[in-house]
Amino acid sequence: MEPKVVYETDRLLVRNWAAADGDRVFDIYRRWEVARWLGADPKVMTDRESANRVIDRWNERGQEAPYGVWAVHERATGTVAGTVLLVPLPEPSDGTASKGEVEVGWHFHPDAWGRGLATEAARGAIEHGFKAGLPQIYAVVRPDNGASLAVCRRLGMRSLGRTSRWYDAELESFLL
Repeated sequence: MEPKVVYETDRLLVRNWAAADGDRVFDIYRRWEVARWLGADPKVMTDRESANRVIDRWNERGQEAPYGVWAVHERATGTVAGTVLLVPLPEPSDGTASKGEVEVGWHFHPDAWGRGLATEAARGAIEHGFKAGLPQIYAVVRPDNGASLAVCRRLGMRSLGRTSRWYDAELESFLL
């Protein structure tokens, strides 16, 4: 069964994950240069079976539109370049009430870096969210992640400064 395409851009098909994507997921998330930017306590993926479990979890998250964690499939190469996500932010860690904030994010294999694919995929996710009626979309980025900070600027997101509101980490926050 073919994975469901969520949206398309000029160069990309953004779709649900397939079991056949497991090797690529493992190849992306086993790398410290990718994993170092993810979560409050970054860790690399240590075994191939973890990729299968994460694919199942991501596809479950995509059951409630417009949210999801999707594969970014390059049309030209037929390769999964990375991941784009549009998900509710977690309950704030600063004790304030959640306001239903939604986050756009991206994680790409190093062989896909520097070609504008993260910006293109994130722009599509943002458009997908706004078409579904979301009033605003955040991005949260580690302060030393220059590449992702640049993606936020290219997307036209407004910097809100540093916050520890989510993920138990100090992050740069952006809003569109």
